[in-house]
Amino acid sequence: MVDYIHKTLQLQDRFTIVLSGGSTPKKLHLLLASDEFKYRIDWQKLHVFWGDERYVPFTDDRNNAKMAFDTLLNHVPVPKSQIHVMRTDIDPQESAKEYEGILREYFPEATSYKLQAASDFTSHVSRLTTFDLILLGLGDNSHTLSLFPGEEVIHEKDHWVRSIFVKEVNMRRITLTAPVVNLSKRIAFLVSGQDKAEAVSHILHDNYDPDLYPAQVIKPVNGELFWFLDEGAAMGIKK
Repeated sequence: MVDYIHKTLQLQDRFTIVLSGGSTPKKLHLLLASDEFKYRIDWQKLHVFWGDERYVPFTDDRNNAKMAFDTLLNHVPVPKSQIHVMRTDIDPQESAKEYEGILREYFPEATSYKLQAASDFTSHVSRLTTFDLILLGLGDNSHTLSLFPGEEVIHEKDHWVRSIFVKEVNMRRITLTAPVVNLSKRIAFLVSGQDKAEAVSHILHDNYDPDLYPAQVIKPVNGELFWFLDEGAAMGIKK
């Protein structure tokens, strides 16, 4: 990751990264903020976003942005103007609309893109990208971001950001959607724990059924997809 950031910044003047919530990303944040790594990244050129957010106050420990500030962003010199939290102090629909506006200003060339069949891509579309790197977690029910089993947002084709009420967890959330995520240059799932092994196996080996396994909808158009699994999470992988 550190090398990728360095190499990317040799070709462009900014690096856009999407952070995730959860325990596994928290461990990564602490590692990046350590003396071993924090001096190897040009933090002044990072632009930070989130994949999703629980609609709770920033002071709430469940807030993904709070966790990222506590474990990483308060310890490295990223300019505050380049850190874009999903606001939970305004109406959630307005928050989603505001966040989408920010993203479309960052990635204007991708604004007119619509998720479609690979055979329909033009040479121009094949060059479109959004984020340089998205970090994703995975739930034991195969959800990623706030794309939970059975929720209609899984099939979103137009909006890049949605405000939704997730019945499974009885909570309103704000989330990125497949159209903007799948235009990223690199997407990395960070998964740990044996309790995630069955979900990983379903996503990688079962027939495509995102209503059951929402993480299957993450399919980069022009970028690369990586899975980083610990031994427990990889137990169901077929060799």
